[in-house]
Order: sequence, then C-alpha cells, then structure tokens
Amino acid sequence: MIPHSRPTITADDIAAVSAVLQTGQIAQGEQVQRFEEAMASVTGRRGAVATNSGTSALHLALLALGVGKGDEVLMPSYTCVALVNAVRYVGATPRLAEIDPRTYNLDPDDARRRLTAATRAVIVPHMFGLPADLAPMTEWGIPIIEDCAQAFGATYLGRQVGSFGTISICSFYATKVFTTGEGGMLLSDSDTLLQQSRDLRDYDGRPSLELRYNYKMTDFQAALGLSQLGRLSGLLARRQVLASRYNQALQGLPVRLPEGDPDRTHIFYRYVIGVHDARALAARLQAQGIECKSPVGRPLHEYLGIGGFQHTDHAMRSALSLPLYPSLSDLEAHTVVQAAVRNLIREEDRSRSALSSLS
Repeated sequence: MIPHSRPTITADDIAAVSAVLQTGQIAQGEQVQRFEEAMASVTGRRGAVATNSGTSALHLALLALGVGKGDEVLMPSYTCVALVNAVRYVGATPRLAEIDPRTYNLDPDDARRRLTAATRAVIVPHMFGLPADLAPMTEWGIPIIEDCAQAFGATYLGRQVGSFGTISICSFYATKVFTTGEGGMLLSDSDTLLQQSRDLRDYDGRPSLELRYNYKMTDFQAALGLSQLGRLSGLLARRQVLASRYNQALQGLPVRLPEGDPDRTHIFYRYVIGVHDARALAARLQAQGIECKSPVGRPLHEYLGIGGFQHTDHAMRSALSLPLYPSLSDLEAHTVVQAAVRNLIREEDRSRSALSSLS
C-alpha cells in the first residue's frame, strides 16, 4: 500500500536528535531557543514561541489577543477541527465562513459579510500549500491569526507565508511540511504578544498562581526541527517535481487540477484534485494499493449543526488528495499517477456511454 502521507526522515535528522539525547538536556532549552530564532529569521518576524503542538500555539494566540467569552472568531468551515477546539478553549464562539471554490481557501468576500460587532479575530488557514488571499482581510482592522500549518515556505505578494498575521502559527506534526514529531510555533512582531505567549506557555517557578499551561517543546524535538528546516528548500523542490509530473499526466482528463495565482506560490502540501465522486474514486484506488483521502475529514458546519455552505459541501464531495510528499519515490509516484489516469479515463468512458444511451 502506498500511504497517503508519511514523514521524511534522514540520517542527518536522526544524528541531530541523537546528539541532543546524549547531552542529557532533553527538555526545553538551548535547542528550542535556536529553533525559535531560526523560525523568526526565516519569516522575518520579531520573535517566535515554540509549543508542543499547533493547537497549543493557536490557543496561546487567542489568549494573548484577549479573546474570550462573548467574542466571536471567524474561520472557514472547510478546515481542521483544531481551530474550533482552540476557540472553545477560551470560551469564545466560532463563526464560520465559506471558501473560494477555486482555491479551497477562506473567501474574503463571504467572510467580510459574516463579520459582527463581536468579531475579535479571524483565523486564516493556507489550505493544502496555497496561500489565502490575505490582502482584503488586512483592511478590516481585526487581528489576523495566520495558520501556516500547511503552507510554510510558500510566498504571497513576494513575502513568506507567516509574515502577515498579527500572530502566525505553525504545526510540525509528523506529516506536515517539516516535522518535529509533534510541535508548533507562534510568531509575531509584537513584543507584548510574544511575552504574553511565553508567560502562558509554562508555569514553573512563578510568583503567582495565575492559570498557565504546560505547552513546552523539548530540545530533541527542536533539534529535529532545525535539521529539517535547514533542508526545507530541498523538501519543497521535491514537492514541485512531483506536482509537475501529476499535472502533466492528468492534463486533459475529467478532473480539476490544483490552481494557483500569479501573486502566490503553491508548495503542494497536498495534491488535491476535483472529481465527480471523490469517495468512489478513493475506494477504487484503495483497492489498487493507493491510499487517497478527503483533504478535510469533516467540515466544521456539520459539527456545529448549521447549513448554508454550498461551496464547502461541494468540496467535500469532489476534493480528493493524492499521495504527494518528499519521501514518495519516483516509482511510487508513477504508480499513483498511472492508476489515477486509468480510473479517470474509465470514468470519462462511462459518462460518454451514459450520454450516448440518453441520445
């Protein structure tokens, strides 16, 4: 079985982690500080705060911004449930908006219409490696939390993703753009927000009993992150090579290929195609030894029991993520694309046959 996703770990990664383990300093320490400094440098931010997960980073971001009970936080329905969870952690209410059906990112026009007097922040995920259209949202006067979990290394308007939000967050889960196993990062240009986030990240040795959290990253995780960050350009280049192969092979078939824009780069964290019936195609490919998945497990509006999200519902029926990651071999990529081509041609033939019978 060719898995839908898997981490890309090298001998250098293993050596970096092993070297830290041998020092005996494995909790939060010098390596975490180095990782924070490196992430801030890459994104051009004033500072960074490492955490034990992307959700923890998002929770700290909301707390630092003062979001709480009675407030609303705007986000797309077509995204990970972690966003709703973090909003609920602080007692606020998630308010959902539609996606741009072309990019799967938050639709700025629809989101603007859903703003209320209670909106205190907007979370903007860059879905599947393609940056969202942030420029219109910066004009609202509302703090933007830029979610870079799926697009770190991409650019928008010539700048690195992660350099735009009032606060930006990253996730370094096992199969993210690069990994620390589990882990996250908060970035900002505000010394106040950075200091508040650091203060809330752990509770040891404090003079007061204010509510704080155990959200620290370990030094051996940070060592893995530094090793992977050092070869990020190579990881992204491999994704581009694979995406180009897929684009070329699938061109002209009954499938909607990933789209881009001239003002942003796509790093292809996920290679998402649009088909008539994503679930049926996934089942056929699974039977042929290729694991494909819906890129979003369940839309947030279904969890919350609300309707009116036609573009999101259509994406749930039609969007399918094919295996694409740096450790995917050329042979595996060839197997994936050939199987996809065969199944899409069969689907096209069945559609033509059905039309012929009707005529």
